[in-house]
Amino acid sequence: MSQIKTDKILGSRRISNYFWATIIFLGGLSFFLVGLSSYFKIEFLPFTRSTDLLFLPQGIIMTFYGTTAILISIFLWLTIIWNVGSGYNEFNRDIGLITIFRLGFPGKNRILKLNYKINEIYSIKVNIQDGLTPKREIYLKTKDQREIPLTRVGQPMLLSELEERAATLAKFLGVIVEGVS
Repeated sequence: MSQIKTDKILGSRRISNYFWATIIFLGGLSFFLVGLSSYFKIEFLPFTRSTDLLFLPQGIIMTFYGTTAILISIFLWLTIIWNVGSGYNEFNRDIGLITIFRLGFPGKNRILKLNYKINEIYSIKVNIQDGLTPKREIYLKTKDQREIPLTRVGQPMLLSELEERAATLAKFLGVIVEGVS
């Protein structure tokens, strides 16, 4: 049996992020062009009659909303390009070390790399919250009661998959599982 277990963590490069960044950009561009059309009295969007809008107040509001949406979409595209949140969890029983690696935004703190000794780990904790904002997360719980998240942010995983991952990891590390009943 292998003494090293590595779990890849998907960051911002998810289909849903590509979808929303594109939709927000197209919507923002449309609003922006409608606002400009009302100011210059030239149709920048075919199949519309935006020159009939008054620039004050409708056109300026459309331009503002369009600019805001375009800026939000640029932010989303940059998080996708930089792949914010991606990384891996490495559990190495050969040297007794757990490495948690994540990428953040560019700058001096872009790389987050945490190392923990396996003998410092008390348990694998599973957190399940259902409701309007469901959470299904796996944590490393240290002997000094710190909880280090191991799962990615985003869509919650299936309960069966969550329990299987937690049990497999706990068995690999030789610790107990908390929070599963």
